[in-house]
Amino acid sequence: MSMKVAFIGLGVMGYPMAGHLAAAGHHVTVYNRTTEKAQQWAKKYTGEVALTPAKAAENADVVFMCVGNDDDLRSVVYGADGVIAGMQTGTILVDHTTTSAEVAREVSANAALKNIAFIDAPVSGGQAGAENGVLTVMAGGDAVVFAKVQPIMAAFSRFSQLLGEVGSGQLCKMVNQICIAGVVQGLAEGLHFAKQAGLDGEKVIETISKGAAGSWQMENRYKTMWAGEYEFGFAVDWMRKDLGIALDEAKSNGATLPMTATVDQYYADVQALGGGRYDTSSLLARIEALHKK
Repeated sequence: MSMKVAFIGLGVMGYPMAGHLAAAGHHVTVYNRTTEKAQQWAKKYTGEVALTPAKAAENADVVFMCVGNDDDLRSVVYGADGVIAGMQTGTILVDHTTTSAEVAREVSANAALKNIAFIDAPVSGGQAGAENGVLTVMAGGDAVVFAKVQPIMAAFSRFSQLLGEVGSGQLCKMVNQICIAGVVQGLAEGLHFAKQAGLDGEKVIETISKGAAGSWQMENRYKTMWAGEYEFGFAVDWMRKDLGIALDEAKSNGATLPMTATVDQYYADVQALGGGRYDTSSLLARIEALHKK
């Protein structure tokens, strides 16, 4: 069923996600901080451009957001030009930004004052997943509301799951990033060891990927890591933001995350090497830089 939707934020994730909504037949109005980017989107897809988040949200049944961080989220949600000001009572606000669980609960409470339902719905799958429409969505909120938006989100996702009340989606995304951090560090050390041992990297990975060592990171990143190429996917700067959110949450819930804290500092080393925009597999670059000293 065709719906009137708005999409706020046309970055590397939001741009194709909004495109998939348009391709699915929904009437899409977009807003982006840089209007030129929104106009480019409208030329590529069928949709309209709004000059403020509030204007984009005016006639929407569902408003989707995908921006940078907690502060970016607040900047498009609140105030006279924010989405809440433009949304109608009884509509739904869905946030795909990776944020703290705290800000998700805050936005939900403020939306509820206008009888607007809220779902926090961070995604996993990276730029490629967004472009190919195969993201994983981790959601928090009311089950009835989630059931309404799940078919719409299917335009850009292959799996979506409700984890619990508002904030649960963000907490699940934290688990996701914690797990990725450890896997990438292990892969970086393994590849470094293989090089030092004089092994054929292709044959090593072909062999061990068939067993318990196999992972998405191994399958999709080992070739570029072996070649010292780190321009493929989620940036170190954003990973540090996400790990920082997880580490802050751990202080609140009492979780012990020694590996996550360590890898976060390793990513800080990559930033110091000038690799803030490298993808997350660049932990190998750090090891190799240390080895050269």
